[in-house]
Amino acid sequence: MKQPAGVILAGGQSRRMGGGDKGLLTLGGETLLARVIARLEPQVAEVALNTNGDVARFEPFGFPVIADSVAEFPGPLAGVLAGMDWAAARGHSHIVTAAADTPFFPCDLVPRLMLAAESAPIALAATPDPERGMARHPTFGLWPVDLRDDLRAALGDGVRKVVAWTDKHGTAMAEFAATPFDPFFNVNTPEDMARAEGFL
Repeated sequence: MKQPAGVILAGGQSRRMGGGDKGLLTLGGETLLARVIARLEPQVAEVALNTNGDVARFEPFGFPVIADSVAEFPGPLAGVLAGMDWAAARGHSHIVTAAADTPFFPCDLVPRLMLAAESAPIALAATPDPERGMARHPTFGLWPVDLRDDLRAALGDGVRKVVAWTDKHGTAMAEFAATPFDPFFNVNTPEDMARAEGFL
């Protein structure tokens, strides 16, 4: 497998943060998005941002901005599909997705997803969970672009949960430690931002 393209999912509506772009909030003097870019860019062939609305607010980052092709904010699968279409047009066989509000994800995310994907078409990140055994993080995955038409059809049929679609195709888990804290901790609320400040 060649180095995949990277797609940062920044299309959420951020209701619990009062709306707007969570990725543009500042943590320790840098935006969440800048922190995500710094971790993802060295691991992938190129980067695009998936978001909706006026693209001008992301122009300072200098990356292509791709919008959902499915209306009414159907969730992260729409961002995955947008990323797949963009990457396929640029000759990539796979994309890796990362969420714009998760500033501490592992710096070896991509190679470990690629290793996990040797046993299944799709690989998702996972961390230990005391209640469920392993918790999957479905916005952090490795996706073959050849599945984009199947995903487009699933979205058209109303599928919205990531794992409802991935489980149909076979999914491997790349397991990461959750100490001293879960690296896939994401900022959803002002309280989460305060916790993130403590993690720096």
